[in-house]
Amino acid sequence: MKRTLGLILFWNACGMLIMMLIGNNIIGIILIAMCLLIGYNLYC
Repeated sequence: MKRTLGLILFWNACGMLIMMLIGNNIIGIILIAMCLLIGYNLYC
């Protein structure tokens, strides 16, 4: 279950990263970084 949640958070952050290429917002960047870190730690 933790691996699945980690994978979901990781790809969610990747989708937000693509969204950020269109618009720039510092809160979005912080949210992306948090999702990437949490997702990676849960997956591995």
